[in-house]
Amino acid sequence: SLSLSLPRFASWGGWSREAAGIMSQQLLPTFTAPGMFLADLDVRFDLPSSIINCVAGEHCIDTLEEVEDSKGNNGERGKLMVTNLRLIWLWRKRASLNLSVGFKTINSLSIRNTDSKLRGRTHALYVIAVSGGRRYQFIFTNLVPNTPRLFTTVQAVKRAYDTSWLYREIKLRGALVEEGDLKLLPSEEIYETVHGVANLHRDEGHMGTMVLTNVRLVWFGHMNESYNASIPYIQVTSVGLKPSKFGEVLSVGTRKDSVKMQIGFRIEPLEKLKAVTLRAQRLLQVALACPLYGVFTTTEAQVTSAGNTRACANEPHNLVSAHGVAAFTPSLLLPGCSRSLRIS
Repeated sequence: SLSLSLPRFASWGGWSREAAGIMSQQLLPTFTAPGMFLADLDVRFDLPSSIINCVAGEHCIDTLEEVEDSKGNNGERGKLMVTNLRLIWLWRKRASLNLSVGFKTINSLSIRNTDSKLRGRTHALYVIAVSGGRRYQFIFTNLVPNTPRLFTTVQAVKRAYDTSWLYREIKLRGALVEEGDLKLLPSEEIYETVHGVANLHRDEGHMGTMVLTNVRLVWFGHMNESYNASIPYIQVTSVGLKPSKFGEVLSVGTRKDSVKMQIGFRIEPLEKLKAVTLRAQRLLQVALACPLYGVFTTTEAQVTSAGNTRACANEPHNLVSAHGVAAFTPSLLLPGCSRSLRIS
């Protein structure tokens, strides 16, 4: 059967209606993924509202209403938003003056003294980032005295981002499988396991197993489980059928800013190949509509209430924990795509 249990997609951020439309689509010769702004991979300035607002799969973890960009805009009040992908600073007088610092670009975080026109000599958060071959330094000063919230939140979310890279990056020959079973990531679900799949990378046929989840496509060898590949959907550019010297194969392409590859998988018979390709195309489309980036957080408000807190509440709340793969509290997740960050 090619049908999926659509209610399971509700955990992806309320996309069940869109998922229903996708799941009814027919097999495409090749599905090409639309271009995506990967907010965690870049440093950008003065972005339009369509990009400075949360992108698909991004949610705001904390908002600090009184933060000064002490290096670039010393003396100007702004607000700093910490999301699961980046830091966003907005000037209070004009939101079009802003900056976005992706967590992938950040090399170091430190607490040092700085001279603020609004607070004088005080502690500030120093951020060193590298993007496009250029080095950037940002200095953020919390204008609210006697609170470590700026430091603790940013450092905790950065650590969670760094430990959850398997959700976002391609991994080859990793410790992905144990005794024939895929090691699942938090919130990851298996939708299809296909045995007898030949990996044709470099025109060499290695038999193995393909696993399709809500996060990634995984293949591992039968004879050697350490010969494997984990390909998150956000790194995939195309999925479709392609002719080869081995016959028609399932072809998967990946982004050039990652480990650029074009891998073919041979599956027999042809009907099974088409069925698996259709399933992969559908899962890719649903996953790109609301990607799961792997950063999970818990706040005090979520601990004391039944989880009815807004992700970007204006009222202060302290971050209790932020974690990636190492730890997981399934009942205390901040929903992903159900949150939208708007500039007032």
